[in-house]
Amino acid sequence: MSAHDTSPLAGLGDSLCFALYSANLACGRALKPMLDELGLTYTQWFIVLALADEDGQTVTSLGDKLFLDSSTLTPVLKKMERHGIVQRRRSRVDERQVMVSLTDRGRVLGRQDAGRSLASATSLSPAEVVQARMSAVRVRDSLLGELGRKPAARTKREGLQKRPDPDAA
Repeated sequence: MSAHDTSPLAGLGDSLCFALYSANLACGRALKPMLDELGLTYTQWFIVLALADEDGQTVTSLGDKLFLDSSTLTPVLKKMERHGIVQRRRSRVDERQVMVSLTDRGRVLGRQDAGRSLASATSLSPAEVVQARMSAVRVRDSLLGELGRKPAARTKREGLQKRPDPDAA
């Protein structure tokens, strides 16, 4: 197979999915020492980042951004609440909705700049880091589109503007 073969039946070394999967594993391993120091898991770190971008989100919108369903997200949020990182409360507007906000401790954690140290560990230039991230986002969004799922709203940290919700008219 050629190095440009994009077939899902490509060998492991030619597989886009494996490249993304193994890059994700490498990111997790590279962040682990810092996350251990902060007392956070990889998933908890992404929750902190999402709330640092936009605090006071519903569990549903947070799950949409992180591609996690509420049955996966809720136990993690409960543990983070017990550790004083987030606060959960019922919405005053709609009691069926649970709002999630960072505590003071969570805001301090959200200011940690692991992304910069991870980016420097890759030996990529800042422009290459941005390009790699944007390419990964395009792959993710394209795959979600093929599956009939709407991509999550883009975040400030993705360096892209949030997409307007066409259903919110």
